[in-house]
Amino acid sequence: MSSTQSNAYEGFTAEERAAMKDHAQELKAAARSRSRADKAAEAERDVLAKIAEMQDSDRIMAERVHAVITAEAPALAPKLWYGMPAYALDGKVVCFFQSAEKFKARYATLGFSDQAKLDDGPMWAAGFALTEVTAEVEARIGALVKQAVS
Repeated sequence: MSSTQSNAYEGFTAEERAAMKDHAQELKAAARSRSRADKAAEAERDVLAKIAEMQDSDRIMAERVHAVITAEAPALAPKLWYGMPAYALDGKVVCFFQSAEKFKARYATLGFSDQAKLDDGPMWAAGFALTEVTAEVEARIGALVKQAVS
């Protein structure tokens, strides 16, 4: 019996390949020898530049998310992670902002890695859809990032 349906692996999407290329460039930039302060300042500039490149609605949300995270969790260092604004503690990403445009999704995402201390019983959320960043959403983000680094 022959089947017209193929189970062949199609490979990575163009968006996934682009994210991997971004990550390779980020690793190369981080490996350059400079002072820690210079690297931190450059990483923050890179994050702000990436946010500035985003489309209007994603850019506005990313700017507000960045402001909340840097204010509420100053221990988190901004850095690029697979071409996305991310925030790390001791070099390990704790949370990140993924624009809707990045993977052609219908909403932006605030995600948390397994480094985030959001544990709440046997199951908890590690990603949050964002369509708008209101004062209430800012407060929730602030509480989440404080918990994530506590």
